[in-house]
Amino acid sequence: MLNAANEVAVDAFLRGGIRFTDIARVVGNVLEKAPGGAADTLESVLDADQRAREAARACLQELTTSALR
Repeated sequence: MLNAANEVAVDAFLRGGIRFTDIARVVGNVLEKAPGGAADTLESVLDADQRAREAARACLQELTTSALR
């Protein structure tokens, strides 16, 4: 989940959507909300990756929306 959230955040940074310091904020936010559980199957790992990417995108949306206010 850390890697997936980081990839989404770094991509947003490289595209100019967030500041460098926001990368840690996005990743931290995703990890705080991440449910625990075993990653004992490929399906569970892929599901966790997808959920982390969705959570990171939602966090980015919140960051950009609050920046516009």
